[in-house]
Amino acid sequence: MLRVLGILVLIALYVSFIVDVVRTPRADARALPKLLWLVIVIVLPILGGILWFFFGRTRPAPGSRWGRRRGPVAPDDDPRFLKQLDEDAWRRRMRERRGEA
Repeated sequence: MLRVLGILVLIALYVSFIVDVVRTPRADARALPKLLWLVIVIVLPILGGILWFFFGRTRPAPGSRWGRRRGPVAPDDDPRFLKQLDEDAWRRRMRERRGEA
């Protein structure tokens, strides 16, 4: 039973490494092209996945969780966008006060 569990864990790791390579954007693959990483992970099941994990993936940004980029999801969540809106509204009000249309 323990042997079967170990094999299932290895298969799950193998599949997760393949999915991770496929889901990683092409620009985020390091050292080798993404397609070559996929071939390495498929041909060398566990060793290829470990190599991918240490040498192929981008490192998580500081302060991010699980390597996901944090930042605004929508324009109204972006502080720079909101600041630009405020500045545009202020400029419009100033033009209206000066009589410029």
